[in-house]
Amino acid sequence: MMLVILFACGLIGGIRADISKLVNLTQGPVLGYKANDAELFEFYGIPYATGPTGRDKFKEPLPAPVWTEILEAVDKDTVCPQFGSERLSDKTVKEDCLVANVFVPDTTTTNLPVMVWVHGGAFQMGHGNSGTPKQLVNSQRIIVVSFNYRVGPHGFLCLGTKDIPGNAGMKDQIALLRWVKENIKYFGGNPDDVTVAGCSAGGASVDLLLLSKMASGLFHRAIPMSGANVGVFGAQVDPIENAENYAKNINYDQNKHGSLEEFYKNVTLEQLNSYSLLETKDLAVVFSPCVERDIGGERFLDDTPVNIIRSGDYIQCPLLYGFANLEGLYRGGLFEKWKNEMNTNFELFLPADLGFKNEDEKLEVAKKIKEFYFGDKLVSNETGLNYVEYFTDTMFVYAMQRSVTLQVQSGNNNIFLFVYSFFDESSQYVPFSDVQGATHCAESRAFMDEDESKMTPEYKVIQQKMREAVLDFITTGNPTPPGSSLPTWLPSGANRSPCMDFGATIQVAGPFEEKRMLFWDEIYEQYHRQPVPPYNNSAAPLHNLISLQVVIFIFLTQYLFLIR
Repeated sequence: MMLVILFACGLIGGIRADISKLVNLTQGPVLGYKANDAELFEFYGIPYATGPTGRDKFKEPLPAPVWTEILEAVDKDTVCPQFGSERLSDKTVKEDCLVANVFVPDTTTTNLPVMVWVHGGAFQMGHGNSGTPKQLVNSQRIIVVSFNYRVGPHGFLCLGTKDIPGNAGMKDQIALLRWVKENIKYFGGNPDDVTVAGCSAGGASVDLLLLSKMASGLFHRAIPMSGANVGVFGAQVDPIENAENYAKNINYDQNKHGSLEEFYKNVTLEQLNSYSLLETKDLAVVFSPCVERDIGGERFLDDTPVNIIRSGDYIQCPLLYGFANLEGLYRGGLFEKWKNEMNTNFELFLPADLGFKNEDEKLEVAKKIKEFYFGDKLVSNETGLNYVEYFTDTMFVYAMQRSVTLQVQSGNNNIFLFVYSFFDESSQYVPFSDVQGATHCAESRAFMDEDESKMTPEYKVIQQKMREAVLDFITTGNPTPPGSSLPTWLPSGANRSPCMDFGATIQVAGPFEEKRMLFWDEIYEQYHRQPVPPYNNSAAPLHNLISLQVVIFIFLTQYLFLIR
């Protein structure tokens, strides 16, 4: 039947079989084309689910559409609504944006391992084509799937109600994995050999997928990078407070718009995404995954990440777990804007997932942390490296190290930990210094596609080594199997060692910045503020609920007094 359809397509549409590939999915036939720059076939924009719209826009994804005509899989432009859509003038922003891209090597080999790539973007932006994996697929060893999921408040508003339960973006990811489970065999992939991978918000997503009962049986290995399930942006500390504060920024008026839930259900997507959340001082990204209330139906996250890991009741599979050595370069552009305020009000820059008994305690801890990183010096041009190290640890590295320790303690003895420290002449500088290092997600860029025209020979070597480790892990569960050109790399223990260092020299090392990590162990043991689920049914502000309870109490008291 496939040959008959393909022959008919060739006669009618002039499609050449040598540059196209027809695949019959459960939804209908799709046609992909041979890449111009690699030995693979590309399928872009295949709907894997249907995005709910209008007043239902925050609900879980709906079943994928079906079709009978051949779908040409060439749509590279569909992206989900997000802040800064003007950056995407060459894209098509659509409310129903849940599409997947599949990259299939030009080979007769079937039952290939599959990598599902989750894009980053602070949970606020990005799309499935923001990074491509053609060079990985060109190895002829794997198939790769990338995709869109809802981002920002569209994907992560969490009110705990039937219509806005939370985690829409994560449920999109589950829908994609279920689609892969059902359909990847038609592309030549093995549905029982799937690795999920991502960096930044993509890395945190992958790490959180480990903790969700909804993801059980949908993947078998994971590569979380530069983002952790127990991190400050892994789960919203207080989703109702976030929803209330954000609503004020987009002109919510309770007298005019009614309840918070009604406001969000009726607001346009343009207004919903009109306010930037990318420069938060407390390191949270405001709209990220949340612990859901039990309102019936499936919950992506039914408890806090720390509690789930400690219970041991989660997906314990081989992990390739990594970060860059100077992740905080990510905030180098804010150095001039923030340095003076960090001297006067350092407490504003503490991670949002720390909690204190009172303001005095918060100020005391802020003083302790500032002295640890800056000593008796000011945050100034002289201490740019200290600034970068502070944000390296608080935003990314400590959370990943903590998650490794918790997961090993809960029984996962297959976590291969690494730091990417390579830099060359093109790498970013620490503000006001001659120090260079690897910035946020440099490790994932080293194995995804990049413009090779200006690469140094040294970078090409590290790129080849990173791709070797990633491909070996995806295909064997071990980044350095027998025959690898890399040093033998053993899983990490609870002390976060060994840790492979991908630097100028690739070598197995001990714990990364152990003194700094032990400092944060102490801080989080004393002051960690665990995320809470949204705390009411109506999505009314908490003070309104308390006021209502007080009124009821007073009424009952007076009533009982009168009838006596």
